[in-house]
Parts: sequence; C-alpha cells; structure tokens
Amino acid sequence: MTPAAFATEYSTSPEAMERLEAFAALLTEWQGRMNLVAASTIDQMYERHFADSAQLAALAKASPTTTWLDIGSGAGFPALVLAVLTEGTFHLVESRAKKCTFLAAAAETLGVADRIVIHPVRIEDLPPFAVDIVTARATAALPQLFAWALPFGRDACWVLPKGRTVAAEIAAASIEFRFDYALIPSRTDPDARIVVARNVRRRRP
Repeated sequence: MTPAAFATEYSTSPEAMERLEAFAALLTEWQGRMNLVAASTIDQMYERHFADSAQLAALAKASPTTTWLDIGSGAGFPALVLAVLTEGTFHLVESRAKKCTFLAAAAETLGVADRIVIHPVRIEDLPPFAVDIVTARATAALPQLFAWALPFGRDACWVLPKGRTVAAEIAAASIEFRFDYALIPSRTDPDARIVVARNVRRRRP
C-alpha cells in the first residue's frame, strides 16, 4: 500500500499524512538501532502497521474527552497512529525502557505529545484508572487482556485486532468472563478479525 492509497482509503488529511510520513522515517531510522518491528515489514509499513492501526479508529468512535489505554505499545501501533487520526488522551503501557524512549520521540515527531502519557511499567504494576477504550495489538490472548485491563475498563469498549486464533481466544475467555462482542473483518488481513467487546465482567465462581 502506498501513502497515497492509504490516504484515500482512510480519508486522511494532508497534514495527518505529513505526520505519518515523518513517523515512518523516524521508525526506519530507529529500527537500525533497536528491533521495533519485524524487519520484513519495514517496506510494507503503510499496510502492515499504519492501515492495521487506522482501521480501529472508526470502530472506537472517540471524542476529545475519550481516555484510551493501549497495552504493550511497542513501536506505537495502534496508539500513535490513532492519536493522529482521532481524538482523546492516550495512555501507552510499555515496560521496555528503550521502546518508551522511542515512543516519546515519536509522539513529539507526530505533534501529539500533549495527548500521550507513557507508562514505563508492566500493566500489572500500573494503578488502575478509568478508561473508555482499550486497545492492544499482538500483545496477549484475549483472556489475559481481559484480566489485565478489567480494573481499568469495566465500562470500556475493547477494540482488539486478532488473527486466526480469534475463535479459540473467545472460547477461552468465555470460561472466565462474560462479555458482549462483535467480530469485524479486518481490512488488512482476510484471516483476521477485530474483536469489539463491551460489558466485560468476571464470571462468579
């Protein structure tokens, strides 16, 4: 996918595209110093990372007062792309210090640092606070994500891209949790789905 194709498909403004192109350049530069993403995906950044993140924006329906929680933020996908394309304050949880340094530099480059809070800890060690939307990409299976973030998001919308194991993950999560969900086909992978879950609660013993 070319930048122009991305801009057309996701109705991205010229200003937002300038920011994303700067992000792509920064990520490519830093990739030479640390393993931020799989090396094989650098040349497919718009499809493999930007589009895969951007497709979540329409599902989340954020506003300026929305509080996001992104677990395992890594190189900033999906959170930093979403911060460019949509609204709200984003809490990025990333335990690896080097990646936190990159996230801070990327947030400045993208012009969204005022809406980004980076937590350099494991999610289990972060004191809970109320959030509206929970995201996580390639971080953990659904049962683990629910267990980690339920203290933050009892009334949240969970927007979670998942691969071919989605059915098994939903079945496993249903053993311990009750939740309403929809499966949305991924726009970037015909075998993937996006889990949009609400009303997540632990089952009583």
